Amino acid sequence: MTRHFLSLADQSTEELRALLDLARQIKLFPPTFAEACAGKTLAMIFQKPSLRTRVSFQTGIFQLGGQGLYLGPTDIQLHRGETIADTAQVLSRYVDGIMARVFAHADVAGLAEHGTVPVINGLSDLLHPCQVLADLQTIEEKKGGLRGLKLAYVGDGNNMAHSLLYGGARFGMTVSISHPRGYAPDADVLTRAREIAASTGGAIQVTEDPREGVEAADVVYTDVWASMGQEGEHSERLKRFEGFQVNADLMGCARPDALFLHCLPAHRGEEVSAEVIDGPQSAVFDEAENRLHAQKAIMVRLMAR
Repeated sequence: MTRHFLSLADQSTEELRALLDLARQIKLFPPTFAEACAGKTLAMIFQKPSLRTRVSFQTGIFQLGGQGLYLGPTDIQLHRGETIADTAQVLSRYVDGIMARVFAHADVAGLAEHGTVPVINGLSDLLHPCQVLADLQTIEEKKGGLRGLKLAYVGDGNNMAHSLLYGGARFGMTVSISHPRGYAPDADVLTRAREIAASTGGAIQVTEDPREGVEAADVVYTDVWASMGQEGEHSERLKRFEGFQVNADLMGCARPDALFLHCLPAHRGEEVSAEVIDGPQSAVFDEAENRLHAQKAIMVRLMAR
């Protein structure tokens, strides 16, 4: 059966541990993997643009000896010109793997269901697993481990919150989500994350009080308040998210050596203050770099000869 990388909930702790170990080896010894995907082609479907996702995947497959084929909104018209099933089957005849950055999670799931090559979820409105694999790699590098740490996410209960819930739960972390009223994570995701945490010794906390959520945290994480496609809600969200900015005062509720992370791009003065994101506790650019190494590990596992 073809294996895919759609959700961290689909991966066992052992599988994710192996991916993190592989990402570390790729980061330390890149020449060792220079031909790991030689002759392989990765189709990269983008319904929405991205700096980090496009550059890290295209650079990553090149550094593994393969090539990436960019398919933007004007190159491929999912649902409009061709069905998901037909697109998946046609691409499977041409390429060795598909990475898709989409709006609806059903689209990336449909590519995996109907295609015969590995499919990687580069982002969907429900989940962002590649980002969180890189986040876990960064936390481990900075903290020396994952189990038992408290990761506090502050903001919208969006795809980042969902994948952090799954990833943290898989490694026995306490994951705290602080959100304004009406912006809670998906109920089904919370249920699944709690099931995973119960099996690993982790814990899931949800609160509408950001100070409570960040209390004694080892890692503080946030994301933009209005994601791509939500631009029309920006003004309303600025009002609703008042008090949820990660600033020096809120960081003071965390442990003194707490790490600050953000998936980027960031809006200084909105979800995070410049003092925090540009300060000594921030590891956002190490985190961004690790997208390259973590995704190379995924491609090696799924596409290597």
